[in-house]
Amino acid sequence: RERWGREAVLPLGGSGACIGAVHNTAFLKDRFFKLLGGHTEAVGNYSEQAMEFTSGYLFGEAHTGLDPATLQHAALIVLWGSNIVDTRFGCEMESRVREAAARGIPVVVIDPRRTRTAAHLGTEWIPVYPGTDSAFMLAVLWVLMARGLVDREAVNRLSSGFELLERCVRGEDDGTEKTPQWAQGICGTPSSTIEDFALRYGRMKPAALLPGLSIQRTIGGEEAVRLAVSLQVATGNIGVHGGSSGANILNKLPHPPCETIALQRSHDGPSASVYQWPDMVLEGRRGGYPADIHCLYVVGCNYLSQGSDISKNIRAFQAVDFSVCHDYFLTSTARYCDVVLPVTTFLERADVVFPRSNHLFYSHRAVAPRHEAKNDYDIFCSLAERFGFLDSFSEGRTADQWLEHLISSSAVRDVESFKRTGIYEGGDHMRVGLSAFASDPDGHPLNTPSGRIQLDFSPYGRTGFTAHPVCRVLETDADHPLRLVTPHARLRTNSQNHNIPWFRKRQEDLLCMHPEDARTRGITAGQQVLVKSERGMMHTRVRITDEMMPGVVSAHQGVWPEFDSQGIEIAGSVNVLTSTEPTMPSMGSRTHSVLVEVCPVDSLGKPHETR
Repeated sequence: RERWGREAVLPLGGSGACIGAVHNTAFLKDRFFKLLGGHTEAVGNYSEQAMEFTSGYLFGEAHTGLDPATLQHAALIVLWGSNIVDTRFGCEMESRVREAAARGIPVVVIDPRRTRTAAHLGTEWIPVYPGTDSAFMLAVLWVLMARGLVDREAVNRLSSGFELLERCVRGEDDGTEKTPQWAQGICGTPSSTIEDFALRYGRMKPAALLPGLSIQRTIGGEEAVRLAVSLQVATGNIGVHGGSSGANILNKLPHPPCETIALQRSHDGPSASVYQWPDMVLEGRRGGYPADIHCLYVVGCNYLSQGSDISKNIRAFQAVDFSVCHDYFLTSTARYCDVVLPVTTFLERADVVFPRSNHLFYSHRAVAPRHEAKNDYDIFCSLAERFGFLDSFSEGRTADQWLEHLISSSAVRDVESFKRTGIYEGGDHMRVGLSAFASDPDGHPLNTPSGRIQLDFSPYGRTGFTAHPVCRVLETDADHPLRLVTPHARLRTNSQNHNIPWFRKRQEDLLCMHPEDARTRGITAGQQVLVKSERGMMHTRVRITDEMMPGVVSAHQGVWPEFDSQGIEIAGSVNVLTSTEPTMPSMGSRTHSVLVEVCPVDSLGKPHETR
């Protein structure tokens, strides 16, 4: 800070350690650096940036989620890119969908892979190329319009701008009707399948369309978010039991009142998108970024596994003068840091935790902190004391005193019962986001320009993209004819658990490929292959399966990277293949818009072409 200025410091990280009231690493990092002042901030997130950005235009600040118990009223459940069996969207979602399927409610899973969700919960799997969901959705809208299945009363009452979307679907803007036949050529889904799905979706009410975060981690992911909401508007399924908003599946409903240690103060320095943090480090002001970065401070994240373009991430860590990391283990990120501060796990501290439901959970300390490990909070207190702002940071409280203080001002009245049972019951578990608005749009308007769901929004047009949703996709090319998806592994939370032998032995990390794609490349089951993108190369082994759509390959994210002497990744850390170029205008992740080629590797470790 003294040598290069305050703006030379870039804090990085998220809530990877805890989504809680006190020990949330995102809150603690932000609190410390806001009080320190003047740093460069990385804004946005890797998980749901396109969805959050777009939802603000659509709904303003309204809560759009639902309680899973309301799905008992659904006549149809559509899991669009939602692998709820392997990725946990709350404690209740999977069981509620399972109950619905057992009662005979159709559960349609739309995904490039026949996931465990499709196999265990779905009554039907509809394959679609990754990053082309917007084409499929536009074609569904075309069928609804052509067959008179649009709920015009709901459209007029709940939304603004549907007429512009309708012009787009009918081809009045560009001369191309967005028919199922048109969509088939883009998304790979047969036109007859699209039409059949659209007719059932339009007729079976209420229908809950639950999009996963995967559909917005693509080039043009903003459009899939906008169109999923448009479909629910068009069918009148918003704000009713058994329906959904078509927006974020991460239950965006309020939890019972409980404050956090987060500091409500605006950032007073420069900022740039977190998705492009390595570009900012490597290019600085000469590359158009707002600061030259010389120090990285990482808390609650393993960027050299989870960050896109791992090789670029490594170069960024090598380029700075100083780097610090808090972590439990010597992660791939920690290995590139100058200072690693060992921190406690959830077993060594107590907290109030916020689940994806109308509850609060109490997480007890199981053991005292081991060896030299300290709470992230205590590390920041020690640093704040050296910088001279301990009183402002801690407000005179230890971590446990903060916890007691926050509980005392929360909705919890019987604190002893809360600690004994670990659960505070919030009461109503049949909430549906936008229900008050849907029942009385004039009495409960949204804080959008029209007071309605804003399907067209002229300020969005000023971002350089159309005011109404359209289809934007990344096309394959001759050198990279396969589309790669990088889903979460069942036995990891991102990269957590990969270093633990018990989990690694049980988690199969192979490249999944359809038999047709393997056959044309001379690849056999279990064979080692080279996966190549424009950004990097990776050696891995292949699982051949018809549970993968032809033209699509899949490899789990979250493996800690290793490189051979030629710079080829050899552990299966798939983010060596991904790009830091974001989807626009949200500046969000595009990790499911990756084009690759795959070729076999011979016994000497050399790739050989077979095509």
